[in-house]
Amino acid sequence: IGYEKIDENGYATRVGIDGAFGIKYLRGENGKRLKQKIGNGQWKPIADFNQIEPKDGYDVYTTIDVNIQDIAHHSLLGQLEKYEADHGCVVVMDVKTGEIKAISNLGRNKNGFYYERLNYAVGESHEPGSTFKVMAMMAALEDKVIDTSTIVDTKNGIKYFYGRTISDSHRGGYGKISAAKALEVSSNIGLATIIDDNYSSSPNKFLDKLNKWRLDQPLGVSIIGEGKPDIAKPGASNWSKNALPSMAYGYNLTLTPLQTLAFYNAIANNGELIKPRFIKAVKSFDKDIEVFEKEVLVDNICSEKTLLEIQDILKNIVIRGTGQRMYSETFSMAGKTGTARTDYANFEEWKKDKKYVSSFAGYFPAVNPKYSCIVVIHEPSTEVGYY
Repeated sequence: IGYEKIDENGYATRVGIDGAFGIKYLRGENGKRLKQKIGNGQWKPIADFNQIEPKDGYDVYTTIDVNIQDIAHHSLLGQLEKYEADHGCVVVMDVKTGEIKAISNLGRNKNGFYYERLNYAVGESHEPGSTFKVMAMMAALEDKVIDTSTIVDTKNGIKYFYGRTISDSHRGGYGKISAAKALEVSSNIGLATIIDDNYSSSPNKFLDKLNKWRLDQPLGVSIIGEGKPDIAKPGASNWSKNALPSMAYGYNLTLTPLQTLAFYNAIANNGELIKPRFIKAVKSFDKDIEVFEKEVLVDNICSEKTLLEIQDILKNIVIRGTGQRMYSETFSMAGKTGTARTDYANFEEWKKDKKYVSSFAGYFPAVNPKYSCIVVIHEPSTEVGYY
């Protein structure tokens, strides 16, 4: 919802829905009346009417479902406490309309208690890690440089790319597997190999796909402070021969949780990239002042064939892949797990104090989905668990 904070210089900072809609809609206008001082600190009106009548602010109707919000908030809090994490967020979005049904952001204070520290879902850009493998795979499928049955050699779990080692979390590796299986088991080597083999000589072909999906741009949501995506490009300081294989499994680029969720939501609703929406309408009593409709950013992100293939893989990830612990016979889900190292610039220091960002992005039910969802947990305790 947000708040207004005024510093000692009178500068006001407004965040959340209050910040986005406060001045335009929520804030009314003060009235003015001429009064005369009559002694003993008393004042009397000169006339019995206001020179300027006060006006009430309008009512803003949010998209939030308080029941879903309650469940999401307490689920997030429980996981942050269990894994002793630094901070995290969860967002639930209506697949067809883009309405945000729940959004919770919690960070830990110095005493170990969690509170609404910052709006991480909207404002915090970070390397997404393995949730980005879905975008990389879809680009390759759309360009027809592979199909889901293409065999990729993941070696014994370690492979060198331009003098740098990429490894898989599974000891001993997966050997030769299909491209679909590589995504199911979240093989870093598998996705890095697919993208490097097919785009190393024409990286802009891969980047053009990401740009077509608007992954290089903010969503333009109404909440102030949306983080900007940062995707490496040839000629930039963060570009090298290793840029492409790194991007294939979610490094060398940054996105916010909400930007990642919007893309997964497009997969869930059969291809429509929709701007996430926090407000339904602005009213004065029962009269509509402004109604906010669904806003489509990209009409169709990919072919029906690619869409059906990726939907099938996302379903299998929960049934038999890295998301298997969430599988339920009575409640179907589809999505992708993500684990990314953070603060890894000094690898020797990182090994002493390993920090990760753990996430899941997906939708439910797996067939004809109603809601999409993303959960991101920053710096969970490695002693408790981080996958």
